[in-house]
Amino acid sequence: QIAFMTLTLFPIRLFFAAFMMLLAWPFAFIASMGSDEQELEKPLSWWRKVVDVLLKAIMRMMWLAGGFHWINVKGRRALPAEAAILTVAPHSSYFDAIPVTMTFASIVMKAESKDIPVWGTLIKYIRPVFVSRSDQDSRRKTVEEIKRRAQSDGKWPQIMIFPEGTCTNRSCLITFKPGAFIPGVPVQPVVLRYPNKLDTITWTWQGPGAFEILWLTLCQFHNSVEIEFLPVYIPSEEERKNPVLYANNVRRVMAEALGVSVTDYTFEDCQLALAEGQLRLPSDTCLLEFAKLVRSLGLKPETLEDDLDKYAASAMKMKKEKVDLKEFSAYLEFPVSQTLESMFALFDENEDGVIDIREFVIALSVVCKPSKTLETIHLAFQLYQSESGTITEEDLAHILKTAMGVSQIDVTHLFRAVDEDKKGKITYDDFYTFAELHPHFAEDYLYADQMGAESGLETSSLSAPNGICTDFSPDSAGDRRKPLQKKLN
Repeated sequence: QIAFMTLTLFPIRLFFAAFMMLLAWPFAFIASMGSDEQELEKPLSWWRKVVDVLLKAIMRMMWLAGGFHWINVKGRRALPAEAAILTVAPHSSYFDAIPVTMTFASIVMKAESKDIPVWGTLIKYIRPVFVSRSDQDSRRKTVEEIKRRAQSDGKWPQIMIFPEGTCTNRSCLITFKPGAFIPGVPVQPVVLRYPNKLDTITWTWQGPGAFEILWLTLCQFHNSVEIEFLPVYIPSEEERKNPVLYANNVRRVMAEALGVSVTDYTFEDCQLALAEGQLRLPSDTCLLEFAKLVRSLGLKPETLEDDLDKYAASAMKMKKEKVDLKEFSAYLEFPVSQTLESMFALFDENEDGVIDIREFVIALSVVCKPSKTLETIHLAFQLYQSESGTITEEDLAHILKTAMGVSQIDVTHLFRAVDEDKKGKITYDDFYTFAELHPHFAEDYLYADQMGAESGLETSSLSAPNGICTDFSPDSAGDRRKPLQKKLN
């Protein structure tokens, strides 16, 4: 079917969809020229209503070209005065733009999206709220803008938000970001389903790429999508005061409607689990639990790298000295709490009440820089190396166990490959040179040895070829509780 469709219908569909998008561009461009906030807060003029109808029709024809012959809509979309915010989940594909083009609700999008040719103009037409994930001040301004629009008594168009903040494989709902719930106004939950026999829709930054997903989807004779508008959720007084509680309760309602589970993992956990570094986290890693404890402790993402430098400098002065819980509390400058005790337990290898502070620093480095494997290993070498600047095989085992968040790992094969002169010790320069020549050293020298072993090491790509990773699967949610409580090494 794929071969036949690629040679026949695929190019026709692709051309027609591209043509529809190009056809929509001049209408969106002209309509968005000179628009200001005051004009948008007024009722639509007759010509804007005409443009809206035309653009919705053109966008519908574009999806029709993609094989979405009919779109099954359930429930009633609330008026802006009833619910200023539409919360949509699960977010699993760029085809989730279908409800956006049907409603022309404003959306929260990455600031970089407005620079995309043609599509960027269409995005700007619906006056989205732009956010930069790397700019903490931008996030604050985004929340303030959402709150301002949401509390405008229906003057602004509805805002459509995907509260998960990243694409998942629809097997469960991850933690909702609280931005949509901070205003404390009623929201309307909207759930998406793609009940296709063959899933070519899901795009989770892992597995098939964006173009491959487009190609396979356009090669399907028909693509199904269901959009269900659930009843408006009116928050209680307690939920208005607590956006996290509000978000969790709305997520529970949406999960029940979808018939899936929920998981406490967040967007940041997804980044950590799917980081494209040379050390992909295995499925039984404890680092996701560690990352959760780091957040619970109050260490904020925007200051983590500065904190890491401070903790690393202190650890280098302490060298191999081990610390107990009270000393660990003083080291972090946090009072002893249940969260701190749980974090301490992750590193208490022998359950003797003391930990090696260097392991905490390495784990924190992975959380801070999940894609920068060699930076973490360089820091680890500085923490473990002798006066001659070398480490032993035992040291390397400690480093990689901590960096991968597992209890056991065999590094003999890797160490011998790096130690070409058989000195029994290596420098960071030796390791760096080896890593440059063997960019997939983890797969070749670590994962390959561990495959099928009791530790169950698997790369994320092997454990879930087109999903987040096994850590996020609802089927294993109950079982995951046990490994997360184990020590880090």
